[in-house]
Amino acid sequence: MLAWVVDAARACPQLDKIIVATDSEEVASLCKQMGWEYKMTSAALQSGTDRVYSVALEIEADVYVNVQGDEPLLRAEHISALLAPFADAATEVSTLRVRCVPENIANPNAVKVVTDKMGRALYFSRASIPYNRDELPETPYWKHIGLYAYRRSVLLGFPSLPPSHLEETERLEQLRFLENGIEVHVATTEFDTVGVDTEEDLERVNRLFMLQKEGL
Repeated sequence: MLAWVVDAARACPQLDKIIVATDSEEVASLCKQMGWEYKMTSAALQSGTDRVYSVALEIEADVYVNVQGDEPLLRAEHISALLAPFADAATEVSTLRVRCVPENIANPNAVKVVTDKMGRALYFSRASIPYNRDELPETPYWKHIGLYAYRRSVLLGFPSLPPSHLEETERLEQLRFLENGIEVHVATTEFDTVGVDTEEDLERVNRLFMLQKEGL
């Protein structure tokens, strides 16, 4: 699964360096076997952003991209969309959204996001937002895809921000940015992903890959 993610990242021409950040000796062994650059990080880190921060302390860059190793359906197009908002020098953090399929609107494992007219996140939630009180037709729901890009300055400041109440309530690290007044730009992609958290997720991904191979 990790090989699929690394291959997709390597296919994106905007990325200068691909580093696997891990606290697992098993993953480190795989990286050595495959010839991938990797960094060992502390097992005590609470989030992917904290892990990228630990790498940023050793490797300097203008923008860092956080790609989760459990996103095997990652495409180069995701990363290109994620980096597009950085054409504006004011952008500090970006992430992605995709149209939420009906079966995921009430699914707490599919995080939803609402944005303002400029594409900046207003809120992320495991709840069904927006709440369609009057059952208006064609109300859009957007699923958040947990990929992030950060400018170096905001990434280095992340650990100094205390975990926010909303972050701890929803268990969503990106809410720490919003509660501290840091704008998160949300780019749109047409390609959904499946985060692999369970055996059922893995089986679903395997089925999708089989369909791709069969050209369906």
